[in-house]
Amino acid sequence: MCILLFKFDPRPASKNAYRLILAANRDEFYHRPSKSAEFWDSSNEILSGLDMEEGKEGGTWLGISKKGKMAALTNYMQPNVNKNAKGRGALVTNFLTADVDSYSYLKKVSEEGHLYNGFNLLAADLNTTKGDVICYYGNKGEPEPVFLNAVNYQTLQLRTKGRTISVPS
Repeated sequence: MCILLFKFDPRPASKNAYRLILAANRDEFYHRPSKSAEFWDSSNEILSGLDMEEGKEGGTWLGISKKGKMAALTNYMQPNVNKNAKGRGALVTNFLTADVDSYSYLKKVSEEGHLYNGFNLLAADLNTTKGDVICYYGNKGEPEPVFLNAVNYQTLQLRTKGRTISVPS
C-alpha cells in the first residue's frame, strides 16, 4: 500500500518546530526501474526520485524544489487500469517545473482528472509571501482541490478496497 503521512503547521508555536514533516512509502513493483532521489534538472533546483519505466520516464511520486514547491502523489490500486491513461508521475514533475501556485495547478489538474487512473495529489507552496500553503486533489473524490489546514494527516491507500482514507490524527 502507498502511504503518505504528514504534519502541517504553517505557524508553529516554537521557532524550533518544523512547519512540515512528511514521510512517504512508494509501493511499486520491484522490477519497475527508477532513479534514487537527486537533483535532476539542469539548474539543480529540483530534488526527487525519477520513474524510468519505458513511456513514463521523468515522472515522480515525491519532489521538492529550492523555491519551496513540494508535491507528493499516491495512486489508487484499481482492478481495471486504463492502459491508455496519462502517466500520473508527470503531475508531480509538471507542478515542480511550472511557474504556478499550488491551488491554480490543482484546479487545472481537476479539469483533466478523468484522463488519469486514480490518484491523490498534494501540492505545496512553502516560504511564500502568503505563508505556507498545501492543497489537495484526488480524482476519485471532490471535484475541486481543497486547501489543507494545520493538522496531522495520514493518507492511506487500501489495496483491497481501492479507495483512500484521510484521517486527521
